[in-house]
Order: sequence, then structure tokens, then C-alpha cells
Amino acid sequence: MIQRSKKMLRLSVLMLLTMANVMCSDAQPRVLVFSKTTGFRHDNIEKGAETIKQLGATHGFTVDHTEDASLFTDENLKQYRAVVFLSTTGTILDDQQKAAFMRYIQAGNGFVGIHAASDTEYEWPWYGKLVGGYFLSHPQVQHADIHVVDKSHPATKHLPDVWNRKDEWYDFKDLNDEVTLLMRLDETSYQGGKMGDYHPMSWYHEYDGGRAFYTALGHTKESFDEPAFQQHIVGAIHYAMGN
Repeated sequence: MIQRSKKMLRLSVLMLLTMANVMCSDAQPRVLVFSKTTGFRHDNIEKGAETIKQLGATHGFTVDHTEDASLFTDENLKQYRAVVFLSTTGTILDDQQKAAFMRYIQAGNGFVGIHAASDTEYEWPWYGKLVGGYFLSHPQVQHADIHVVDKSHPATKHLPDVWNRKDEWYDFKDLNDEVTLLMRLDETSYQGGKMGDYHPMSWYHEYDGGRAFYTALGHTKESFDEPAFQQHIVGAIHYAMGN
């Protein structure tokens, strides 16, 4: 009788462990979209956040959207595999929140910066290296040619060699030369560029224990309706999550 009870107990424990493993394997990774602004505010933010939520539902990750910087704590951030800065501007985190975000990246997690994420935290050198460069200027919104120089990345593998589209074309300063370039802008294809032959538009790198991706694209609301741009963002998020 005792032996039978022990056997039943072992079977029950095994079943519970199996159920726990199944539940863990079914749980989708979570992504936090953060769009706080203290400078210029893009009118595409709400559209972009909703689009990323829809993309997550299709591509296997759950998305939360916030502009509440107080959520940048060790306890809250640990539930996310990646954080997306969606056209953030200005100084958006205090010192404690910055420290928590640094620990989050150092723990092996990921960051995606979209468009004005490079117009953010100019006085925080760690962030400048993470995002890969700071916004300097831009001409009027217009069409231009983007040269896709690396198609080995999930954010660019679907794109043509030359991608012509309409956007707001950022010039940059303080570029991090340790990133891997994915796309560069052809300044001969539009008016008002200030960087010359080397004009990066998107890049990625491993940084301080984690992963970081940046794309300068995404100024217009219409960008978030473009299938090619949507896949660009999905690929960036999957990279940041470590997939």
C-alpha cells in the first residue's frame, strides 16, 4: 500500500511538472512599447503603438504600451524580453529609472528604437551608445532611395536592394562606430541631406550585455500601414528578444 502511494505521488508530481512546462512553452514573450515625449510629439505614436500590438498578435509576442516612466523598475521590466522606444523625445527617465533600464539591458534583454528614439536623452552617454547616434536635423518629408546593405538580418531580409519610400530623413551626430549597418540613405535621391556618402538609416549591435536595434524610419502615420515597414519592425523586435 505504501509503495503504491509513493508511486501515485511520483506520477502526480510528474504530471504537474509536465503541465508547468507546457504552460511555460505556450506563454508568449512580452514587449513594452514606451512613447513618452518631453519635446516634439509625433502624431503617429498612437497609430504606431496599435500597429505593433496587432503585429505582436500575429507574430507571437504580447505588447503593452505605456508613457508612464515610473514603470521602469527592476520588478516591472523583468517581465519583458524587449523594450521599444517609439518616437520618444527629450529627457524621459529619471536617474533611478535609467539605472533600472541599464540593469535590464545588462541582464541580456533587448531594445528597439524607432525614429525619434534618437531625439532622446542627449545628456545620457550610455543611452547614446545604445541607440547608436543622436538626431541632428532633417529636411522636408519626401521620397528617397534606401540602399539595403545587409540582408542577413530578420529586419531587412525581405527588402529590395534599393527601397524607395517617403519619410522624414534624419541626419545624425555622435554615431557609434561599433554598430552593424543595415541600410544607408542615398543623398543623391532627395534634397537636403547633410551626411554625404555614409548616411546610415538602420543598424544593430550587441551592447552592454544586451541587444539594440535602431531604425530612423517611421515618421508618417502611413509608414505603419506599409507591409514592408511592418515586417522591418517585426524583424527588429524578434532580434531584440533574442530570437
